[in-house]
Amino acid sequence: MHDESRRIEERVQRLHDQRIKTAVYAATVPFEVEAWQAPGEPVPFEEAAAASYEPFSMGTPWGPPWGTTWFRMRGQVPAEWAGRRVEAVIDLGFTGDWPGNQAEALVHLTDGTPLKAVNPLNQYVAIANPAQGGESVDYLVEAASNPDILADNFSKTTPLGDKLTAGDKPLYTFRAADIAILDEEVWHLDLDVQVLRELMLELGEHDPRRHEIAHALDRAMDLLDLDDVSGSAAVVREALKPVLSRPAHASAHTISGVGHAHIDSAWLWPIRETKRKTSRTFSNVTSLADEYDDFIFACSQAQQYEWVRDNYPKVWARIQESVKNGQWAPVGGMWVESDGNLPGGEAVARQFVHGKRFFMDHFGIETKGVWLPDSFGYNAAYPQIAKLAGNEWFLTQKISWNQTNRFPHHTFWWEGIDGTRIFTHFPPVDTYNARFSGEEMSRAVRNYSEKGGASRSLAPFGWGDGGGGPTREIMERARRLADLEGSAKVVVEHPDEFFAKAREEYPDAPVWVGELYLELHRATYTSQARTKQGNRRSEHLLREAELWATTAALHAPDYSYPYEKLDRLWKTVLLHQFHDILPGSSIAWVHREAEAEYARVARELHALTAEAVAALGTGEPRAFNTSPYDRAEVVRTGDGTPVFVEVPASGSAPLADTAPPQPVTVDGLVLDNGLVRVEVAEDGTLSSVRDLRAGREVLAEPGNLLRLHTDLPNYWDAWDIDKHYKNRYTDLLDASSVTVVEQDPLVGAIRVERSFGKGSTITQTISVRAGSPRIDIETDIDWHETEKILKAAFPVDIRAPHSSAEIQFGHIQRPTHTNTSWESARFEVSGHRWVHLAEPGYGVAVINDSTYGHDVSRTVREDGGTTTTVRLSLVRAPRIPDPEADQGRHRFTYALLPGATVEDAVAEGYSLNLPLRVADAAGAPEPVVSAVGEGVTVEAVKLADDASGDVVVRLYESRGGRATGTLRTGFPLAGAQITDLLERPLQDAEITEGAVAVALRPFQILTLRLRRG
Repeated sequence: MHDESRRIEERVQRLHDQRIKTAVYAATVPFEVEAWQAPGEPVPFEEAAAASYEPFSMGTPWGPPWGTTWFRMRGQVPAEWAGRRVEAVIDLGFTGDWPGNQAEALVHLTDGTPLKAVNPLNQYVAIANPAQGGESVDYLVEAASNPDILADNFSKTTPLGDKLTAGDKPLYTFRAADIAILDEEVWHLDLDVQVLRELMLELGEHDPRRHEIAHALDRAMDLLDLDDVSGSAAVVREALKPVLSRPAHASAHTISGVGHAHIDSAWLWPIRETKRKTSRTFSNVTSLADEYDDFIFACSQAQQYEWVRDNYPKVWARIQESVKNGQWAPVGGMWVESDGNLPGGEAVARQFVHGKRFFMDHFGIETKGVWLPDSFGYNAAYPQIAKLAGNEWFLTQKISWNQTNRFPHHTFWWEGIDGTRIFTHFPPVDTYNARFSGEEMSRAVRNYSEKGGASRSLAPFGWGDGGGGPTREIMERARRLADLEGSAKVVVEHPDEFFAKAREEYPDAPVWVGELYLELHRATYTSQARTKQGNRRSEHLLREAELWATTAALHAPDYSYPYEKLDRLWKTVLLHQFHDILPGSSIAWVHREAEAEYARVARELHALTAEAVAALGTGEPRAFNTSPYDRAEVVRTGDGTPVFVEVPASGSAPLADTAPPQPVTVDGLVLDNGLVRVEVAEDGTLSSVRDLRAGREVLAEPGNLLRLHTDLPNYWDAWDIDKHYKNRYTDLLDASSVTVVEQDPLVGAIRVERSFGKGSTITQTISVRAGSPRIDIETDIDWHETEKILKAAFPVDIRAPHSSAEIQFGHIQRPTHTNTSWESARFEVSGHRWVHLAEPGYGVAVINDSTYGHDVSRTVREDGGTTTTVRLSLVRAPRIPDPEADQGRHRFTYALLPGATVEDAVAEGYSLNLPLRVADAAGAPEPVVSAVGEGVTVEAVKLADDASGDVVVRLYESRGGRATGTLRTGFPLAGAQITDLLERPLQDAEITEGAVAVALRPFQILTLRLRRG
């Protein structure tokens, strides 16, 4: 037989694209269209319905950036269409190569009932099936003209990312608004041909099945009447039945498909637009559920549900009905799909607390798994946090984006820093927007790493980010691929069902220990520094407000614990931990609003804490310590006077004139407090840091070296930092002034001022305080650079085989060498409040109050010694998607802590991030709780969420070893229970001599519910 593959493939493609697809709609009549441009922000339906509309013609430009145009569409189904399937088909002038991030609309009936959204790949709205003929159609369509921020393939900056700079030029040209007949036979033929053709092209050239499909398609095309596609479609479909009905091989891979619409809670659009995106997509989903009984949709992010509940009650009612019918599956159990690295431990816990409670309260469903397909890496505390929240499985996809190393597993047990394991799956289809194309099906099978051990994987299908979610075409593909020779098998099912089957099939799946590091998007630890600082401050202010509100509730009879306010503030902070807000990868509008929200949150939390402290009574000035560690340090009074105080953990003490161990001396540019001696060079660097206790020099080279690097990644500017950034840099050594600015027995300080680049300035105040070896560097930057990154280096004379960086509820160790490609790929990493370096007998920590990104490297000197360098990433200047990212003022503090153990680093990390609060108060009561035992660290103190009056305490082992101790209370203790994160009892806790006995494994998290006597 002669090889005619090319002729057949080209013939099928042309007939499909030019004749079959174009005949799907058999006839059309246009709507009569009128338009009204809403002024400013979106308006309620009632206001739009009462507006005055003007005639509007097809081909007319519409839609200024971020605008809302309402269209009234009127028409009538022709009488002769009776018995046919009739739809509205609307093309707003869709552009671009992806279905989200552009124009989209929600179609309403005139009574305000939302029907369905219109999106680039989902342009229809059902009118009647079958039509009676003569039906009147009257719609109000709310159309959003959202700009395509990432047009031109990330190559150009754009002012469109903020309505303040976007202008008002129309973005789109309305193409069509028609009433149309859907020719169902042609539509099904279109899908038959698509599925077979795509499968054919993925099969090997020597695979008999490929040629069987090709010749079947060739023979079928002979039956297609080009002058009457509709009339011949049934005959063509009948001819294709044999080749479509051949069953899959018994050993074929099984893909569990679940409908999905990944909607970023903010990204290339503001939060206000996400509220509308969710309503549009969810309208589509509930409509599809009505059409397909076998359809199942998995949806995460309780925050998005709440938006729909509050703003679109009719869509919310349809969601509730779909959940009851088993077609809508709440998943994930988090308030939002948060970033996987940057939120603090307690914040990750609250993501689950608030998310899971929402689903239980509104649907009676407890979600079983963590659904995080798109976050930029995942911290090693996740397995324990997830399991303590009642989760059984974990899903992500993003690790497939690795630049360097291919992750070795798709189904595995993920083990966290404490030893907890959770069953985990990465979909080998490598997308969370699957459509069951032939290429995707082939890729999933080809990629799958567990061949021979397991035979199933999961594929989330549907268009995200405003694309409208799953479509009927995708559902039809799934039906055709359910059992088709040459392809993997597709079954649409709930994620819980997939994970149950996968775990049963593969109980001895391999184990991955430690963080899931994404070898990409490393700059998300640094971009948009003010957003990150707002998060860090908010997390600590929430801790402070909860502790002192609990103290006041226990001891002030007239004080009421602010449950509702704290709940609302927590949810605001959790929302802004979404994986495109906190990482700094959103448009300018998003970060402008985030900074304003963080400022509001800070004002409210300061007020709540002040109210709680005031409720304890008035008296003398006192220092309040929110940290879980006792502190002896310098605090400033209201007029700025430094005072040395000793304050117990979670307690307070009067501002007495306690004598420090030794005063601070200032001699030229040398600061000395008897613990450390710091020499500042004329260029503003630290020329020497001498640990007087250990009798050793800490620095191998000048410290606090500020280095400005060129920073232009290959792609994804706000997201990425590529290794080549290290090759071009300028050291900032031209200090304009280095002066002593404070010379007090309690504080010595030297100020360094610099100017550089495009008018940027840095002012740093280097301080040493009595009684503390910590050297603080308060930094004020006025930043005007572009495509640069600024780092601060501390080269220390320590041979450290690994660095330790704080993460959620513990810390992680990373090698300082680059023996393997995995270690080399970790050239930029994340940490929270501290990074620690140590050799046997000596360690140094670098503490910070708002930075997350850093790198650690090592060199061997000519004298044989080893220099290990920690460099904090302070601020960047990417231009896409926000051309003004990070421009302007930044204020933060970082510190060097010589002679530090890990426990010292933990304590000072809390200290720097939880400064002592000075307020007038009566003799304060005992701390609510006091932990006794090395490594036993209290993370949160609050009243139970059920308003029972019980006290909830969350603590963890912070050193990485076993810990035993007790938790004593400042109130009569009647009983104690160990609970999960949602404060549900697991078992009784042991009480000995009025205190709770505590025994923790390394990095174990323990939640205690304490009943008051």
